[in-house]
Parts: sequence; structure tokens; C-alpha cells
Amino acid sequence: MEEAAAVVRDGGVIVFPTDTVYAVGCDPTCHPAIDRIYALKGRPRQKPLALHFAHVDDLLPYILNDERAVALARRFLPGALTLVVRRPAAIDAYLVGDLPTLGLRVPEDSFCQALLERTGPLAATSANVSGDEPYTGRGPSRDLPEADLFVDAGPARHGVASTVVDISQADVRLIRGGTLPFASLIETLNLPAGPSRHPGENRETL
Repeated sequence: MEEAAAVVRDGGVIVFPTDTVYAVGCDPTCHPAIDRIYALKGRPRQKPLALHFAHVDDLLPYILNDERAVALARRFLPGALTLVVRRPAAIDAYLVGDLPTLGLRVPEDSFCQALLERTGPLAATSANVSGDEPYTGRGPSRDLPEADLFVDAGPARHGVASTVVDISQADVRLIRGGTLPFASLIETLNLPAGPSRHPGENRETL
């Protein structure tokens, strides 16, 4: 883990495990490393990276003005959920390709959390070439993006990408289904059934 932290501090790119699938990530303030992730994956810039935190308390300062985000974070994080919120002014627009939103995650995996404690928050996305299936820790790793370090911790717990929900606007939108049922999110927010879903908006997050 110390080696991973050193690679990140030096502007490198690492592949690391989460609770859902493996991720490829870097220092969210390092523009060359961000560019490299996009190049390694062949990923369009309109599909932004998400910020990964070790603990919910690390994430909360970014969403304190959003009651819905706080409610979902306290109920479901750490866990297999990516929250898409309005990008806070403190976040470099370069990280999200100048988009007005930002994805946030707190993986429920002790190894990943310990790693993030050492590296600090990481900008990351799934460890695969864009359009291919994410790497779950099962099977060969030869098709992983060519990062500076591969942190291997065996199979990811879920092996399925996170549920992605966009709460940046008035309507709560399901961007991608995953391990966490969308109905549970709606129930927590006391919203009526049948919220809008946008399956075409694949953020290819974790």
C-alpha cells in the first residue's frame, strides 16, 4: 500500500480493487495522470472519472448543501453506489471534463479503504478498455490498462459495477443499475415510485 501511495504522489496511475470491480485511478489534481487514464482506456472525455474516498466522513464536505445526497450517503455508503451530484466549486473542472456534475464513491472493502487512507481520494473509473467488461479479479489480468502498479487483492466482493444515481437535478435519475436496488434509494428519499431512468447515459463508473 505504501508503494501505491508513492506511485500516486509521483503522478502515476494504479489499478486497485474496490467492492464492485477493479479500478484504474490517480491523484485527482494531476492533469497528466488524468489524461493518461483516458488514453489507456480509450475513454471519451464526456465520461468523467469519479472521486473515491476511504470514509463517508471524507465525502460529506462535498455534499453538505445537498440534503438528498447526505441522506443517501449516510444510509448506503460505504457501499456499491455512485452518487452523481453538482460539482462543488472546490473540484477542478478538468477532472470531469468541464461537466457540471461529479461522481462520488466510498467502496465497502477494507483493503480498498486502507489503500485510500494512504493515497487520499483517487480519481478513478473501471479498470478496462472502454467498452470491454470491467476486471473483477477473476480470470486473466492481461487486458488491464497499463498502469504503473497493479494492486492485486483477489476477486472483488460483488463483481458487478455500482448503481449510479444522478441527484444533481430535481428529478432523481437512475443512470445505471447495479448491486444496490434503485427502489431502496427512492424509499430512503421518500419519493414516489417510477422515477425517470436514462439507460443511455453510461458513465462507466465503478
